This record gives sequence, C-alpha cells and structure tokens, in this order.
Amino acid sequence: MLRLIFVCSVSMPFILYYLFRAGYIDRHDDKYTESDRYKIARRMVGIMKHNGLIKTNVYGKDNLPKNGGYVMYANHQGKYDSLGIISAHENPCTVMIDEKRSHLFLTDQFVTLLKGSRLDKTDMKNQMQTVLNVIAEVKEGRRYIIFPEGGYCHNRNEVHEFMPGAFKCAIKSKSPIIPVALIDSYKPFELTSIRPVTTQVHFLEPLYYEDYKDLNSIQIAKIVRDRIIAAIRDAGK
Repeated sequence: MLRLIFVCSVSMPFILYYLFRAGYIDRHDDKYTESDRYKIARRMVGIMKHNGLIKTNVYGKDNLPKNGGYVMYANHQGKYDSLGIISAHENPCTVMIDEKRSHLFLTDQFVTLLKGSRLDKTDMKNQMQTVLNVIAEVKEGRRYIIFPEGGYCHNRNEVHEFMPGAFKCAIKSKSPIIPVALIDSYKPFELTSIRPVTTQVHFLEPLYYEDYKDLNSIQIAKIVRDRIIAAIRDAGK
C-alpha cells in the first residue's frame, strides 16, 4: 500500500490528465477504437511502473494466439496482477472483475477505459448475464483476463483452488485457454516498501478447444491450475 500511495503522489499530474482523457474517450466512444483505448491504458500502466520502480519480466509471448479471441486464466496475488498482464500483453485485452472492487478510485476509470466486465457476486441473474456477454465478446475476438481463484488475500506465490465455473467463458465460446503464471506480483502493493521490485508474467502453452472439448470444467480447472503451479515452481529453481 505504501508504494501505491507513493505512486499516486508523484504521478498526480499524469493521473489527473489520464482521468480526464479516459472520461473524454468514454463520452466520445464512437471516435475511439479498442486499440486506442488500450494504448492509453498501457501508457498509464507504464507511468505507474516507472514512478513505482516496478519491473515486469515477460515470458512465453509466443504462446499467445495470433488471431481471434481467447481467455487468459491467471493466479491472483494482488492489485498489480491485471496491470502486470496488460503491460506484458501487446494486443488489446480486458478484464472481468468483481463489481464491488471495480468501483475503487482509479480502478473504476481503468475498467471503464478497457470496457471490462463487472461481475456482481450478490446477484445470480447479473452474473449469468455478464458471463453470457463475455462469451459473446470472446466469440467476436476480444481477449479477457479472468482470475479463477476469485480473491487474493495474502496468496503471494501460493495458488489456491480454482472455481470451475470461471471456465465457462472459454468453454462456451470454444476459445483457447491461456494459463498465466504470475510470480511476485503481490510485491508492488503488498510490501511496506518503495524499493525496486521485479515481477514475472508467464504466458503458458494454450489449451485449444480440441484439447479440452471432452473434459468438464472441474478437470479443465485442475489442468490450468497444475500448469501454473508447475511454472511457478520451475521459475524458482
């Protein structure tokens, strides 16, 4: 949290500028493409990384499909997770996020800029509609980040159980599943320090529809979780 306060303090002129820019883009949506929005979002992340002394090493970019929509499933460690993936992912992508968390300051504007999906966990009907919307968008070629653990309370580099239901977005859209292993992603905003930190983003080998079409969501969740755990373990050797 100390680093977040520090970044906001030293970056305030940039924050105000980009908040204004994001609001303008949202009000004039017809003038801006998804690529335009994503470029702005990545600039915001770049400034935050620079001012926050955060470095993110990226591995496995070649594993990302060149065309079409897909869903990235990542372990969850903290507030930097989505930002780290976005900084590593060159083509436009967005995120599915808990409705309550999505309305925090800066997070709200960032999710709106990326046209992310907000999942209201207190409303089953809303959840179903949100999932259906994401499925339709992935079919149309959008790329999503989803955290199947659901939360990140002091997870650090331990991977908790995945919720099988989170994989419906990929299964129903018959899209590639990209496991993403995050390492030390908790450090930027959980450690009480502003010393330089390095995180890692590993894009792992995809599961294509032909690979998982005969499996149920529980089996798929286990495969993805096991691959992420193995990648974190191997990176620590």
